[in-house]
Amino acid sequence: MNNKTTKYVLAALVLVALLVLPFLVKNYRVFQFNLVLIYAIAVLGLNILTGFNGQISLGHGAFFAVGAYTAAVLMDKLGMPYWATLPLAGVVCFGLGFLMGFPALRLGGHYLALATFAFALAVPQLLKYKKIEGLTGGVQGIVLSKPEPPFTFRFLDQPFSADRWLYFFTLAVAVVMFLLAWNLLRGRIGRALIAIRDHPIAATAMGVNLPVFKSMAFGISAAFTGVAGALGGICVAFVSPDSFTVFLSITFLVGVVVGGLASIPGAIFGAIFIQFVPNIADEISKSAPWAIYGAVLIGLMYLMPTGVMGLLKTLWARLRPRSAMTAATPGVRPVVQDSPPPVL
Repeated sequence: MNNKTTKYVLAALVLVALLVLPFLVKNYRVFQFNLVLIYAIAVLGLNILTGFNGQISLGHGAFFAVGAYTAAVLMDKLGMPYWATLPLAGVVCFGLGFLMGFPALRLGGHYLALATFAFALAVPQLLKYKKIEGLTGGVQGIVLSKPEPPFTFRFLDQPFSADRWLYFFTLAVAVVMFLLAWNLLRGRIGRALIAIRDHPIAATAMGVNLPVFKSMAFGISAAFTGVAGALGGICVAFVSPDSFTVFLSITFLVGVVVGGLASIPGAIFGAIFIQFVPNIADEISKSAPWAIYGAVLIGLMYLMPTGVMGLLKTLWARLRPRSAMTAATPGVRPVVQDSPPPVL
């Protein structure tokens, strides 16, 4: 079996597992899996900006909030279908992110991080502003109704509930967003973003328009996070300003680092960490859960400084030459060198 066939078989097995998974667990676990998919989209959006373009943002929790409120207001005030709010949330956040990209032209590093941090602090307070309270619900927020499944059935003795329907809907949206990111980053735009990250002067010399591409990176990143926020508001069926504190922005950045910078699949591992590690830490110690969380995070950074995907790539690089040599010369034990021979 060649590598291409192996990839297709593994992809088919993963797809079957994802389709069966929600019927193997209870509704609460399905809800948690929904949040994993939502956080994966948000982390992917931030990774486009930070991992592929080198711009540090501590304000993506604000874009998540804007996307959630866009969906909530459209559903609550205008009666719009939940699925139709997603592209509009992405467009609104793209415009806001593109505007936020202009300060990034003159700011960089920790200065840009501080500017986006201020944005994350300001947005929850603006959502409480009394003059727009009738639209946003003020401190009380907006209560939504979870979408009902279009049809019902039972599988593995589990009903096709609203949470399970949202799982499949969120999974479909996540697949589309990951495919969009993959096609975007492997093309001309992705190469330009990486060139700006690695050497902006050389990128400019090669004809890359820095103002346009840096602003575009902010806009695309915000659009991904806004779509995730809209999905979050729909799945939780409630939005309020206190749900989008600055800690949410820091959490997204933690997810990017844990999953692996400049890695598209790494967003999934980062989302799993965001969703499950705090719950596990709370089960281990009710008195100091964040101490456990911090210890786990420090341990992961010590063991995997390049994130989960960095570790997996390292292991694959070490195992691949050995397996290739064994396949080429059956019965001959491969010689593993500590370092490659010099090139003459």
